[in-house]
Amino acid sequence: MSVTIFTMTHKRFPAPEDPIYIPLHVGRAGAEDYGYAGDDTGDNISAKNCYYGELTGVYWVWKNVRTADYVGVCHYRRYFCTEEGRILNERDYLSILKDYDIITSKRLKLNYSYYDGYGSDYNIFDLETTGEVIKELYPSYYETFVRLVHGRGTYFGNMMVTNKALYDEYAQWLFSIFDEVEKRIDPSGYDDYHKRVFGFISEFLLYVWVQVRGLKAYECKVGMTTEKYETKQMKDRLAEYFRQGDVDGAKEYFLSVLEKRPDVLMEASDITGELKLSMQVIAVCGLEQEAYGTCVLDRIRDFDALMRYFTRLNEIVNDCAAGGGETDSAGEGGCRLREDELCFLRENRVSDVAIEASARLFLADEGELQRVTEQIRRSR
Repeated sequence: MSVTIFTMTHKRFPAPEDPIYIPLHVGRAGAEDYGYAGDDTGDNISAKNCYYGELTGVYWVWKNVRTADYVGVCHYRRYFCTEEGRILNERDYLSILKDYDIITSKRLKLNYSYYDGYGSDYNIFDLETTGEVIKELYPSYYETFVRLVHGRGTYFGNMMVTNKALYDEYAQWLFSIFDEVEKRIDPSGYDDYHKRVFGFISEFLLYVWVQVRGLKAYECKVGMTTEKYETKQMKDRLAEYFRQGDVDGAKEYFLSVLEKRPDVLMEASDITGELKLSMQVIAVCGLEQEAYGTCVLDRIRDFDALMRYFTRLNEIVNDCAAGGGETDSAGEGGCRLREDELCFLRENRVSDVAIEASARLFLADEGELQRVTEQIRRSR
């Protein structure tokens, strides 16, 4: 049994040495030739890459690959890997697929419904039109589509590995839907990022398809070989704002990037979590300045030190919220902070505002939030 994983790329990159990984240049029609196999040969939709993203490669594999028993899709810096971070090899894939129908990314757990999240970042008309087409072409899928679109989960990255017959079945289903959606929406006026409508929606549709088909999915860890250039650039800019103590400038810059690239906070982009922490720095500093006239940036301005500060604070608050630490003196099932945790809070003069902001990351219930923040304050 053979496995071939097509690594979708639009630039030169250091490809894995494992021969099962084949670079596929997506959107190669009219682009520079990097020497990789391209999605502009045979039956292809390469010219639609600005709207479809890596799906032009997914289409090419569907229409033009005939020899592999199992096929898959990954990205030039995103790969399925073990929990320890090793990129999967052919033996790994074959072992997993003996017991599972398909390998997917781990399901993202959203803080809001997929529908609300999509509507906040993209044109909701495009998603609603997709639902209408599914209702017309595949009515047996529609109920699940509606339930999941108002749920809080999705796959990401259009990454999958399965047998070729199942892959072809999925591709036929997906592209038949998008063929009709194309006739009803017009993303030509969107910016370059938002034009990739079909690439974005397809991540969610894979989740719908797997659920309706009742497939046994192995949700695999996705590792990144390199951080996105855009992510590093954003962190470097924020570090400069923090070094200057410019909270308002950092906030304005962060929001301007987020408006253009709402995906930057996704786990697949913010792999270290430092952009989320930077957002927490900005929010806490704004609240502290309002409440006290001073903020943590008056004491700490180094980016790495700020990341360590807020990471440690979140660990302490989350530990208390989860019922960790010692039992409080009243025996009420709360927590009493350990000595090392108390030292951190005292030595760093962590404010009540920062503690409450951290607690809001983990606790939705207002009563529970107040209980935990009050316990931490009393412990200090």
